[in-house]
Amino acid sequence: MSPTPLATQADLEAALQRSLDPGQAAMAIRRASARVRKYCRQEISLAENETITLPGNGRVLRLPQRPLVIDDTHLLTVTELFGISDVEYMAVEGRDFTRIGTELTRGEQWWAPTRLMGWPFMRPQGIWAQRVRVTYSHGYAEIPDDVVDIVLDLAQMSMTNPQGLRSESIDDYSRTFAAETIGGAQLTAEHKEALRPYRVAAFSVAPVT
Repeated sequence: MSPTPLATQADLEAALQRSLDPGQAAMAIRRASARVRKYCRQEISLAENETITLPGNGRVLRLPQRPLVIDDTHLLTVTELFGISDVEYMAVEGRDFTRIGTELTRGEQWWAPTRLMGWPFMRPQGIWAQRVRVTYSHGYAEIPDDVVDIVLDLAQMSMTNPQGLRSESIDDYSRTFAAETIGGAQLTAEHKEALRPYRVAAFSVAPVT
């Protein structure tokens, strides 16, 4: 299922101050949302109770999507998977790991050898298992205004030049389109600077099948 677009047709019509063909508006917003997501490497919109499997074998486990949403209806469930038989051990925050932002840290190696140091007993202390299954919620229930503005900006470029023309002439009238609108609207340097707080380093995960 495709992620929810980061803006609406009503937003785009308000920005352009005119009515739009629903199909064209939806395509422009969908493409603009995809460009923003690709650059940021984030879904941005709220995803609830997503399950992924991450590689472990380190002391710090970094969840790929942010911000985390944790409350009474959005729980964080962390399960370590051991060996080819997938023996499972549910790790508990505050007992088996600590959490700061999207980083889950196993016990420090110099602490007393309790379960916080790792389980089973013979595995390396303070290290996550080879694979860790995480169920968590992330993103924004309400898309930040600066992200919406950039999506609308890109969508407007596409709506202004939907055929990707470099220039056009009608009788004595001619106009040249901005380079950003040719072949699909592209993020500008100003867009990328504004999106910097939402962008994360490249991260690969193995989705649960």
